[in-house]
Amino acid sequence: YAPALDRIYVGLGSNGLCNVFDGATYKILKTIKFKDDADNVRYNPKTGLVYVSHAEKALGVIDGRTYALKADIKLPAAAEAFGMEKKRPRLYLNTPSPSQVVVIDTQKNEVVKVYPVALAGGGHPLALDEANHRVFVGCRKEPMVVVMDTETGKELSSTAIPGGIDDLHFDAKRKQLYASCGEGFVVVLRPTDADHVAVVAKVATAAGAKTCQFDADSGRLYVAVPRQEGKEGPEVRVFQVK
Repeated sequence: YAPALDRIYVGLGSNGLCNVFDGATYKILKTIKFKDDADNVRYNPKTGLVYVSHAEKALGVIDGRTYALKADIKLPAAAEAFGMEKKRPRLYLNTPSPSQVVVIDTQKNEVVKVYPVALAGGGHPLALDEANHRVFVGCRKEPMVVVMDTETGKELSSTAIPGGIDDLHFDAKRKQLYASCGEGFVVVLRPTDADHVAVVAKVATAAGAKTCQFDADSGRLYVAVPRQEGKEGPEVRVFQVK
């Protein structure tokens, strides 16, 4: 969602489409076509640009106002989640195979560094602690959160979590992380020092509940729960964080 424009950008895996909706009426305003599998979408409020990861191994850059394709950044592997710094033109992107963090200069629209992830594989979500130059990588093989230095790419530590992680959020106010895992848990992790995190809470959700969104202003975590066998659903569960 782009608040300044009141527009919603939605990646549609089928046919590589990115649909743009009016935030007030939900009327479709534009469809932007990529080659295939439009997946994660992020909006940069500082530049007004929208980023869409898609096949084949690329990150599209769209002008949020005019819908013009500004660039299509070639990646070393197929992308999963990515996040952007607020103060520097830096974007960090996970590729699960091989498992690595790709660093992109968003002024030059080019890959400037690639950091291998060796402590665990299958990196999907990531979260940034920009103030302390840390990126947290949610991995599936083995299920872990890996702590990495954003400046050097050095892996600092890893912490075991339940399987099937798909979303990971850093709460800068409370200095903690929220991980939604498809095995059926939301996990809260906190730093024990600059280089390590530890699990401090594990809350049961449901099998396949791996998508979540954190709202920093309200301190609420929204978890999408798929329909469970023999029960009504699907549903969204709302957790108030502490």
